[in-house]
Amino acid sequence: MSELHKFIFEGLPVRGMLVRLTDSWREVLQRRAASNDAFPEPVRVLLGEMAAAGALMQASIKFDGALVLQVYGDGPVKLAVVEVQSDLAFRVTAKVVGEVVPHAQVEAMLNVHGQGRCAITLDPKTKFPGQTPYQGVVSLHGDQREPLQKISEVLEHYMLQSEQLDTCLILAANDDTAAGLLIQRVPVEGAGNLGQRNEDEIGLNEDYKRLAMLASTLTREELLTLDADTLLRRLFWEEPLHRFPPQTGEDGPHFACSCSRDRVGRMLIGLGRPEVDGIIVEQGRAEIGCDFCGTKYHFDAVDVGELFTPTPQQAPGSAAIN
Repeated sequence: MSELHKFIFEGLPVRGMLVRLTDSWREVLQRRAASNDAFPEPVRVLLGEMAAAGALMQASIKFDGALVLQVYGDGPVKLAVVEVQSDLAFRVTAKVVGEVVPHAQVEAMLNVHGQGRCAITLDPKTKFPGQTPYQGVVSLHGDQREPLQKISEVLEHYMLQSEQLDTCLILAANDDTAAGLLIQRVPVEGAGNLGQRNEDEIGLNEDYKRLAMLASTLTREELLTLDADTLLRRLFWEEPLHRFPPQTGEDGPHFACSCSRDRVGRMLIGLGRPEVDGIIVEQGRAEIGCDFCGTKYHFDAVDVGELFTPTPQQAPGSAAIN
Protein backbone atom coordinates (compact mmCIF):
# COMPACT_ATOMS: atom_id res chain seq x y z
CA MET A 1 0.00 0.00 0.00
CA SER A 2 1.21 3.52 -0.77
CA GLU A 3 2.63 5.27 2.29
CA LEU A 4 4.12 8.51 3.57
CA HIS A 5 6.51 8.69 6.54
CA LYS A 6 7.46 11.92 8.33
CA PHE A 7 10.37 12.25 10.72
CA ILE A 8 12.58 14.81 12.45
CA PHE A 9 16.07 14.74 13.86
CA GLU A 10 15.61 15.69 17.49
CA GLY A 11 17.46 18.84 18.51
CA LEU A 12 18.57 19.50 14.93
CA PRO A 13 17.07 21.96 12.40
CA VAL A 14 16.33 19.18 9.90
CA ARG A 15 13.21 17.28 8.95
CA GLY A 16 12.54 14.49 6.51
CA MET A 17 9.89 12.57 4.65
CA LEU A 18 9.78 9.33 2.74
CA VAL A 19 7.04 8.44 0.26
CA ARG A 20 6.39 5.18 -1.56
CA LEU A 21 3.67 5.02 -4.22
CA THR A 22 2.93 1.39 -5.06
CA ASP A 23 -0.67 0.34 -5.67
CA SER A 24 -1.67 3.91 -6.52
CA TRP A 25 1.15 4.33 -9.04
CA ARG A 26 0.41 0.99 -10.69
CA GLU A 27 -3.23 2.02 -11.07
CA VAL A 28 -2.16 5.18 -12.92
CA LEU A 29 -0.08 3.20 -15.41
CA GLN A 30 -2.69 0.47 -15.83
CA ARG A 31 -5.32 3.05 -16.71
CA ARG A 32 -3.08 4.56 -19.38
CA ALA A 33 -2.31 1.13 -20.81
CA ALA A 34 -5.99 0.18 -20.84
CA SER A 35 -6.79 3.24 -22.94
CA ASN A 36 -4.01 2.31 -25.42
CA ASP A 37 -2.18 5.51 -24.55
CA ALA A 38 0.81 4.37 -22.49
CA PHE A 39 3.65 6.84 -22.13
CA PRO A 40 7.23 6.02 -23.25
CA GLU A 41 9.36 4.59 -20.45
CA PRO A 42 11.38 7.78 -19.75
CA VAL A 43 8.13 9.76 -19.46
CA ARG A 44 6.72 7.19 -17.02
CA VAL A 45 9.86 7.56 -14.90
CA LEU A 46 9.60 11.37 -15.02
CA LEU A 47 5.92 11.34 -14.02
CA GLY A 48 6.54 8.81 -11.24
CA GLU A 49 9.32 10.94 -9.78
CA MET A 50 7.14 14.04 -10.08
CA ALA A 51 4.25 12.26 -8.33
CA ALA A 52 6.52 11.29 -5.44
CA ALA A 53 7.93 14.83 -5.26
CA GLY A 54 4.47 16.39 -5.39
CA ALA A 55 3.27 14.24 -2.50
CA LEU A 56 6.34 15.20 -0.43
CA MET A 57 5.88 18.90 -1.15
CA GLN A 58 2.14 18.90 -0.42
CA ALA A 59 2.68 17.00 2.84
CA SER A 60 5.39 19.43 3.92
CA ILE A 61 3.26 22.59 3.59
CA LYS A 62 -0.17 21.27 4.69
CA PHE A 63 -1.88 23.43 2.08
CA ASP A 64 -5.70 23.37 1.81
CA GLY A 65 -5.97 23.14 -1.94
CA ALA A 66 -4.18 21.71 -4.94
CA LEU A 67 -0.43 21.73 -5.44
CA VAL A 68 0.28 21.54 -9.16
CA LEU A 69 3.80 20.70 -10.30
CA GLN A 70 4.47 21.29 -14.00
CA VAL A 71 7.49 21.05 -16.25
CA TYR A 72 7.14 22.29 -19.80
CA GLY A 73 9.45 23.18 -22.63
CA ASP A 74 10.61 22.78 -26.19
CA GLY A 75 11.41 19.09 -26.52
CA PRO A 76 9.45 15.96 -27.47
CA VAL A 77 7.62 16.24 -24.13
CA LYS A 78 5.63 19.46 -24.27
CA LEU A 79 4.24 19.20 -20.75
CA ALA A 80 4.33 16.92 -17.69
CA VAL A 81 2.03 17.72 -14.80
CA VAL A 82 1.19 16.32 -11.36
CA GLU A 83 -1.67 17.54 -9.19
CA VAL A 84 -1.76 16.66 -5.49
CA GLN A 85 -4.69 17.60 -3.28
CA SER A 86 -4.51 18.35 0.44
CA ASP A 87 -5.64 14.78 1.24
CA LEU A 88 -2.68 13.50 -0.86
CA ALA A 89 -4.92 12.36 -3.72
CA PHE A 90 -2.83 12.71 -6.88
CA ARG A 91 -3.14 12.43 -10.63
CA VAL A 92 -0.62 12.87 -13.47
CA THR A 93 -0.51 13.37 -17.21
CA ALA A 94 1.86 14.45 -19.97
CA LYS A 95 1.71 15.73 -23.54
CA VAL A 96 4.20 13.97 -25.78
CA VAL A 97 4.64 15.53 -29.23
CA GLY A 98 7.73 13.74 -30.54
CA GLU A 99 9.95 10.69 -30.18
CA VAL A 100 11.42 10.17 -26.72
CA VAL A 101 14.67 8.22 -26.93
CA PRO A 102 15.36 5.47 -24.37
CA HIS A 103 16.78 6.67 -21.06
CA ALA A 104 16.14 10.32 -21.96
CA GLN A 105 16.53 12.77 -19.08
CA VAL A 106 15.05 16.20 -18.44
CA GLU A 107 17.17 18.12 -20.95
CA ALA A 108 16.46 15.72 -23.84
CA MET A 109 12.74 15.57 -23.07
CA LEU A 110 11.90 19.17 -22.13
CA ASN A 111 14.84 21.54 -22.50
CA VAL A 112 16.36 20.87 -25.90
CA HIS A 113 16.72 24.57 -26.81
CA GLY A 114 16.95 25.93 -23.28
CA GLN A 115 13.35 27.11 -23.01
CA GLY A 116 12.17 24.60 -20.40
CA ARG A 117 10.52 25.77 -17.21
CA CYS A 118 9.29 24.31 -13.93
CA ALA A 119 6.22 25.85 -12.30
CA ILE A 120 4.68 25.10 -8.92
CA THR A 121 1.17 26.42 -8.37
CA LEU A 122 -0.75 26.51 -5.10
CA ASP A 123 -4.46 26.75 -5.86
CA PRO A 124 -6.53 27.27 -2.68
CA LYS A 125 -9.71 25.26 -2.28
CA THR A 126 -11.49 28.34 -0.95
CA LYS A 127 -10.62 31.67 -2.56
CA PHE A 128 -11.28 35.15 -1.27
CA PRO A 129 -12.65 37.71 -3.75
CA GLY A 130 -9.88 38.66 -6.15
CA GLN A 131 -7.53 35.96 -4.85
CA THR A 132 -5.49 34.14 -7.49
CA PRO A 133 -3.36 31.01 -7.15
CA TYR A 134 0.28 31.48 -6.13
CA GLN A 135 2.80 30.36 -8.74
CA GLY A 136 6.58 30.17 -8.72
CA VAL A 137 8.56 29.51 -11.91
CA VAL A 138 12.22 28.60 -12.48
CA SER A 139 14.20 27.53 -15.52
CA LEU A 140 15.58 24.03 -15.96
CA HIS A 141 19.12 25.29 -15.45
CA GLY A 142 21.46 25.54 -12.47
CA ASP A 143 23.27 28.58 -11.14
CA GLN A 144 25.91 28.35 -13.87
CA ARG A 145 23.26 28.01 -16.61
CA GLU A 146 24.07 24.32 -16.90
CA PRO A 147 21.10 22.20 -18.07
CA LEU A 148 19.74 20.12 -15.20
CA GLN A 149 19.21 16.46 -16.03
CA LYS A 150 17.02 15.23 -13.15
CA ILE A 151 13.71 16.54 -11.85
CA SER A 152 15.14 16.21 -8.32
CA GLU A 153 17.87 18.72 -9.24
CA VAL A 154 15.27 21.08 -10.70
CA LEU A 155 13.18 20.97 -7.51
CA GLU A 156 16.18 21.37 -5.21
CA HIS A 157 17.10 24.46 -7.22
CA TYR A 158 13.51 25.71 -7.01
CA MET A 159 13.40 25.33 -3.22
CA LEU A 160 16.69 27.19 -2.83
CA GLN A 161 15.76 29.98 -5.27
CA SER A 162 12.12 30.49 -4.34
CA GLU A 163 11.89 29.36 -0.71
CA GLN A 164 15.48 29.86 0.54
CA LEU A 165 15.48 26.34 1.95
CA ASP A 166 18.32 23.85 1.67
CA THR A 167 16.71 20.69 0.30
CA CYS A 168 18.02 17.25 -0.62
CA LEU A 169 15.62 15.26 -2.78
CA ILE A 170 16.19 11.68 -3.90
CA LEU A 171 13.64 10.35 -6.41
CA ALA A 172 13.18 7.12 -8.35
CA ALA A 173 10.42 5.40 -10.31
CA ASN A 174 9.74 2.34 -12.41
CA ASP A 175 6.54 0.61 -13.49
CA ASP A 176 6.01 -0.85 -10.02
CA THR A 177 6.94 1.91 -7.56
CA ALA A 178 7.49 5.66 -7.41
CA ALA A 179 9.41 6.80 -4.35
CA GLY A 180 11.09 9.83 -2.87
CA LEU A 181 13.16 10.88 0.14
CA LEU A 182 13.25 14.51 1.24
CA ILE A 183 15.73 16.00 3.72
CA GLN A 184 15.22 19.70 4.41
CA ARG A 185 16.74 22.30 6.67
CA VAL A 186 14.06 24.14 8.63
CA PRO A 187 14.41 27.67 9.99
CA VAL A 188 15.65 27.84 13.56
CA GLU A 189 14.89 30.20 16.39
CA GLY A 190 16.37 29.47 19.78
CA ALA A 191 16.66 25.77 20.59
CA GLY A 192 13.52 24.63 18.74
CA ASN A 193 13.17 22.89 15.42
CA LEU A 194 10.80 25.50 13.96
CA GLY A 195 10.94 29.27 13.99
CA GLN A 196 11.50 32.28 11.81
CA ARG A 197 13.37 31.88 8.53
CA ASN A 198 17.11 32.32 8.91
CA GLU A 199 18.55 32.91 5.46
CA ASP A 200 22.07 33.31 6.83
CA GLU A 201 22.12 29.54 7.37
CA ILE A 202 21.66 28.70 3.66
CA GLY A 203 24.36 26.23 2.66
CA LEU A 204 26.14 26.56 6.01
CA ASN A 205 24.37 24.37 8.55
CA GLU A 206 26.67 21.45 9.33
CA ASP A 207 23.91 19.19 10.67
CA TYR A 208 21.91 19.56 7.47
CA LYS A 209 24.99 19.04 5.30
CA ARG A 210 25.86 15.82 7.15
CA LEU A 211 22.33 14.41 6.90
CA ALA A 212 21.99 15.41 3.24
CA MET A 213 25.28 13.65 2.50
CA LEU A 214 23.99 10.48 4.16
CA ALA A 215 20.74 10.71 2.16
CA SER A 216 22.67 11.14 -1.08
CA THR A 217 24.27 7.71 -0.61
CA LEU A 218 20.87 6.10 -1.19
CA THR A 219 20.80 4.21 -4.49
CA ARG A 220 17.90 4.07 -6.90
CA GLU A 221 17.51 0.34 -6.30
CA GLU A 222 17.42 0.80 -2.52
CA LEU A 223 14.83 3.56 -2.73
CA LEU A 224 12.57 1.45 -4.94
CA THR A 225 12.86 -1.85 -3.07
CA LEU A 226 13.63 -1.31 0.62
CA ASP A 227 10.82 -0.92 3.14
CA ALA A 228 10.75 2.29 5.17
CA ASP A 229 12.13 0.74 8.38
CA THR A 230 15.11 -0.80 6.65
CA LEU A 231 15.85 2.26 4.54
CA LEU A 232 15.79 4.80 7.38
CA ARG A 233 17.75 2.53 9.70
CA ARG A 234 20.42 1.95 7.06
CA LEU A 235 20.84 5.68 6.37
CA PHE A 236 20.46 7.26 9.80
CA TRP A 237 21.18 4.57 12.38
CA GLU A 238 23.52 6.89 14.33
CA GLU A 239 21.20 9.94 14.22
CA PRO A 240 18.53 11.09 16.73
CA LEU A 241 15.65 10.16 14.44
CA HIS A 242 12.07 10.54 15.68
CA ARG A 243 9.38 9.10 13.41
CA PHE A 244 5.69 9.93 13.31
CA PRO A 245 2.92 7.41 12.54
CA PRO A 246 2.88 6.59 8.81
CA GLN A 247 0.09 7.85 6.57
CA THR A 248 -1.49 5.06 4.52
CA GLY A 249 -4.82 4.20 2.94
CA GLU A 250 -7.25 7.13 2.74
CA ASP A 251 -4.91 9.21 4.92
CA GLY A 252 -1.92 8.53 2.70
CA PRO A 253 -1.06 9.20 -0.93
CA HIS A 254 -3.61 7.68 -3.31
CA PHE A 255 -4.76 8.05 -6.89
CA ALA A 256 -7.95 9.96 -7.55
CA CYS A 257 -9.26 11.92 -10.52
CA SER A 258 -11.74 14.78 -10.33
CA CYS A 259 -13.09 14.36 -13.85
CA SER A 260 -16.83 13.73 -14.29
CA ARG A 261 -19.51 13.60 -16.97
CA ASP A 262 -20.88 16.88 -15.64
CA ARG A 263 -17.55 18.64 -16.14
CA VAL A 264 -17.18 17.27 -19.65
CA GLY A 265 -20.73 18.40 -20.42
CA ARG A 266 -19.89 21.92 -19.29
CA MET A 267 -16.79 21.85 -21.46
CA LEU A 268 -18.89 20.91 -24.49
CA ILE A 269 -21.31 23.74 -23.72
CA GLY A 270 -18.30 26.06 -23.71
CA LEU A 271 -17.40 24.90 -27.24
CA GLY A 272 -20.81 26.03 -28.50
CA ARG A 273 -23.70 24.22 -30.19
CA PRO A 274 -22.46 24.55 -33.82
CA GLU A 275 -19.05 23.06 -32.98
CA VAL A 276 -20.51 20.11 -31.04
CA ASP A 277 -23.18 19.44 -33.68
CA GLY A 278 -20.40 19.34 -36.28
CA ILE A 279 -18.63 16.62 -34.29
CA ILE A 280 -21.86 14.60 -34.03
CA VAL A 281 -22.46 14.86 -37.80
CA GLU A 282 -18.89 13.85 -38.60
CA GLN A 283 -18.34 11.11 -36.02
CA GLY A 284 -21.84 10.07 -34.89
CA ARG A 285 -21.05 10.97 -31.29
CA ALA A 286 -18.62 13.06 -29.26
CA GLU A 287 -15.99 11.08 -27.37
CA ILE A 288 -13.98 12.91 -24.72
CA GLY A 289 -11.19 11.15 -22.86
CA CYS A 290 -9.72 12.35 -19.57
CA ASP A 291 -5.98 12.95 -19.96
CA PHE A 292 -5.41 12.07 -16.30
CA CYS A 293 -7.27 8.80 -15.78
CA GLY A 294 -8.19 7.63 -19.29
CA THR A 295 -11.96 7.54 -18.65
CA LYS A 296 -13.91 8.13 -21.86
CA TYR A 297 -17.22 10.02 -21.92
CA HIS A 298 -19.63 9.66 -24.86
CA PHE A 299 -22.34 12.08 -25.92
CA ASP A 300 -24.75 11.23 -28.77
CA ALA A 301 -27.17 13.56 -30.53
CA VAL A 302 -29.81 13.15 -27.80
CA ASP A 303 -27.26 13.92 -25.06
CA VAL A 304 -26.10 17.02 -26.92
CA GLY A 305 -29.67 18.17 -27.39
CA GLU A 306 -30.23 17.95 -23.64
CA LEU A 307 -26.98 19.80 -22.94
CA PHE A 308 -28.11 22.82 -24.92
CA THR A 309 -31.76 22.76 -23.84
CA PRO A 310 -32.68 24.73 -20.70
CA THR A 311 -33.85 22.34 -17.97
CA PRO A 312 -37.50 23.55 -17.80
CA GLN A 313 -37.90 22.87 -21.55
CA GLN A 314 -36.62 19.29 -21.42
CA ALA A 315 -39.08 16.47 -21.89
CA PRO A 316 -39.93 14.47 -18.78
CA GLY A 317 -37.39 11.79 -18.05
CA SER A 318 -34.54 13.38 -19.98
CA ALA A 319 -31.13 13.30 -18.30
CA ALA A 320 -30.08 16.86 -17.74
CA ILE A 321 -26.49 17.61 -16.79
CA ASN A 322 -26.41 20.05 -13.92
